[in-house]
Amino acid sequence: MSRYLTTKDYFNTYEEFHLEYVTELDMLQTYPVPKNLNTYYDHPEYISHTDSKKTLINKIYQVIKYYSLNKKVRLIKKLRTTEKTILDIGAGTGDFLKYAQKDGWEIHGVEPNKQARLKALTKEITLKESPADIPEEKFDVITLWHVLEHLPDLKTEISNIQKKLKLNGYLVIAVPNYKSYDAKHYKQFWAAYDTPRHLWHFSKESINRLFKPYKLHLVQTKPMLFDSFYVSLLSEKYKTGKNNYIKAFLIGLTSNFKGLFTKEYSSHIYILQKSK
Repeated sequence: MSRYLTTKDYFNTYEEFHLEYVTELDMLQTYPVPKNLNTYYDHPEYISHTDSKKTLINKIYQVIKYYSLNKKVRLIKKLRTTEKTILDIGAGTGDFLKYAQKDGWEIHGVEPNKQARLKALTKEITLKESPADIPEEKFDVITLWHVLEHLPDLKTEISNIQKKLKLNGYLVIAVPNYKSYDAKHYKQFWAAYDTPRHLWHFSKESINRLFKPYKLHLVQTKPMLFDSFYVSLLSEKYKTGKNNYIKAFLIGLTSNFKGLFTKEYSSHIYILQKSK
């Protein structure tokens, strides 16, 4: 491994972390990994565990989230599955599963954070704490929306996910892309590095190399166009200490425009299918 970049936990502690380049997977790895990693999530404003609309950034996140939920459900609806069983890993406060349930899916979800699970219960969505608590069945679709980058034992988790997926079933993953224009522009201030909560940082090639040994083959890649704007807004705040809305919008717009030609967007959705 070689040193790619040094950044900080700009969200909370301001501790310094390194990003090491893993050549064989074209991937970055956060180093060091704190032993008390769970404590880095214990913050009232950690946004994937809250439905808060207190700040403008929170409000923007919630608006984008609800728009994206409809798009996500439409995406999985287009997948050719034998039935409509779905497992969402890292389900947060349960919003995606609620939307999927309304569309007729039999839903199952995992969320390790207790407060997020309690919020999901208020929406009548029951989430399990661990994948080990999920019934011994196989699913048509398994989703990880901005979750893969958080998993400590990556290869073990991928192996377990593969076992829970039906033959010809689909794995849908959303992750940031460290080769995007906004990542290169903001460098160590790029909010999607989010160290140490994000342990891994992927490129398109990373996903292909990482999953192929598990007979999970990449069949489609889609951009997440709103991510560049939201990530740029946070990155501006980390870099300057200010909410530079106009500049963040322009950087987000530029990133998406360049992505039309490079196919390197701020975040991607990857659809993989399990083969024999």
